Amino acid sequence: MKNNMTTLCYIEKDGKYLMMHRVKKEKDINKDKWVGIGGHFEEGESPEECLLREVHEETSLILTSYKLRGHITFVSDEWGTEYMYLFTADDFLGDICECSEGELRWIDKKYVYELPIWEGDKIFFRLLEDMEEFFSLKLVYEGNMLVNVMLNGKEM
Repeated sequence: MKNNMTTLCYIEKDGKYLMMHRVKKEKDINKDKWVGIGGHFEEGESPEECLLREVHEETSLILTSYKLRGHITFVSDEWGTEYMYLFTADDFLGDICECSEGELRWIDKKYVYELPIWEGDKIFFRLLEDMEEFFSLKLVYEGNMLVNVMLNGKEM
């Protein structure tokens, strides 16, 4: 199992997040789930370069205001370990395009928890709402079940 580095961004506007319903790819770890915008690093990219490229590729938007909010370590018995840089963005240029990986929708923040999302995503949504400072979160999965959570190095 290899290590992966990714970015994920929740673009915010009018009390909503831009989210992607992952329904277009057959072999997709996030199939049928709702996720933010992001993807894997390319060789030599910084987290910010990966973020800006992935957002533009998936949405055609150009971010003009964004902030690194957290670092998330996903550990899974099925897909290995992934290290993710979590961003929020609150300003951008352009119009949203069609995305080859899923359907893009603006989702009211109060309805996000009702969507089919990963259990760990619910935790970092709460942290985005409650914490201004940067956080480090570790989420351990067995299959689709979240079995352990650590926030800033301490069990939750």
